[in-house]
Amino acid sequence: MTYFDAASSAPPHPVAREAFLAAWEEGWADPARLHREGRRARLLLDAAREGTAELLDCRPDELAFTTSGTRALHTGIAGTLAARHRVGRRLLHSAVEHSAVLHAAESHRGAGGTAVEVPPDRAGRTAVADWSGALTPDTALAVLQSANHEVGTEQPVEEVAEVCGAAGVPLLVDAAQSVPWGEVPGRWSLLTASAHKWGGPGGVGLLVVRKGTRFAPPEPHDERESGRSPGFPSLPAVVAAAASLRAVRAEATAEAERLRALVRRIRTRVPEEVPDTWVVGHPELRLPNVVTFSCLYADGEALLDGLDREGFAVSSGSSCTSSTLTPSHVLRAMGVLSEGNVRVSLPRGTAESDVERFLAALPRVVGAVRDRLAGPVVPDGPGGTAEPDDTAEPDCPAGGSAAGATPAGVTEVEVDALGRRCPIPVIELAKVLPGVPVGAVVRVLADDSAARLDIPAWCEMRGQEYLGEEPLAGPGRGGSAYRVRRTG
Repeated sequence: MTYFDAASSAPPHPVAREAFLAAWEEGWADPARLHREGRRARLLLDAAREGTAELLDCRPDELAFTTSGTRALHTGIAGTLAARHRVGRRLLHSAVEHSAVLHAAESHRGAGGTAVEVPPDRAGRTAVADWSGALTPDTALAVLQSANHEVGTEQPVEEVAEVCGAAGVPLLVDAAQSVPWGEVPGRWSLLTASAHKWGGPGGVGLLVVRKGTRFAPPEPHDERESGRSPGFPSLPAVVAAAASLRAVRAEATAEAERLRALVRRIRTRVPEEVPDTWVVGHPELRLPNVVTFSCLYADGEALLDGLDREGFAVSSGSSCTSSTLTPSHVLRAMGVLSEGNVRVSLPRGTAESDVERFLAALPRVVGAVRDRLAGPVVPDGPGGTAEPDDTAEPDCPAGGSAAGATPAGVTEVEVDALGRRCPIPVIELAKVLPGVPVGAVVRVLADDSAARLDIPAWCEMRGQEYLGEEPLAGPGRGGSAYRVRRTG
């Protein structure tokens, strides 16, 4: 099995294992105790904190170890909002944050606060001007990831930190994906990360709260970890996390350059060799090891299973909610295709031959999934996006009301895809459209929420005109009608 899901959890670094076992032997005691064993454990904990703080460019007493990156995010958000409640109860965050931030925002709204999203562009990057315009006197906290977990796009953290600093608003940076590659620049106020993202053990998160940032621990007071993470952490895991981060950083520059070249190869070859694919994310301002693409007329879970059978572990759907079968909130916010999504994130040491094997397997896996879903015929081999065949007789979609070519004079055709999950509504639309005259409208009925994103995205990919969405009227009728005009 070739593991291409490092953005979810990186393979264990050999240094992490060595450090864990050594610390297990020497650091099993409570580091708060004054006996010899406690002092020995305390020395290990202090050394791990100092070494990690140096790599994060912060003071050791600003860094607390938590039980996970999610816990660090929740604690950082809750503690800052609580400390600044007199300023206001407005939380500002990007629409493409990790689900942990979205859950914290939902909880904040439930408690009477306000949470506002800053939208990204089509590449997944937010604009500094949008942050500046969204900051208000009652904004208590802003949250921005350094790089997106799902598509790899880097955010303008340094510039946003300047804007927030000028407005007197603390900025919390989720740096889980970028900490392994280098320091996070800018005058940020809080920072979080997670050790399993760089090959350290799971169960170790990092929370940095800069001096001068108002912070009130959201839980009952505990003297350990500056009161920000109750109880003492798993010392062997903390030591392993610190040691592996230092090892990863030592090779980060050379490894980033090597992996970036492999990612560029994937970004170039996938649309050339797999028709009707859309590579998403910023082409340059991105993580060195992540590439994401969406395949028309294919289901993400089916692609994941097919690639797994070929020996490749990748991810599909939202990187933080892929088990829920819900459309990715990141892709939805970007306005790109959400179905048939594949994220490839290369771990350190990925061989060029592994990437070539993946590129060889991908076309046949996508083709097999499309065949099972009875999608429209697309050309084999290179060619990028397939153009519709104006001369072909379209197949009648299952459940659709159109049959064959549209008779002359008919200006609107209805396709009933109610009760069917995406990508079926898009597949049926693609089958019908070649048979209607230029200028005619196809009205697709669908109740899968993913259709709201995928049909407009399909129109952009295929150069057709999306006319909008109309809720279906009538008692007990759910779903919407999506209207598409054929332009050519």
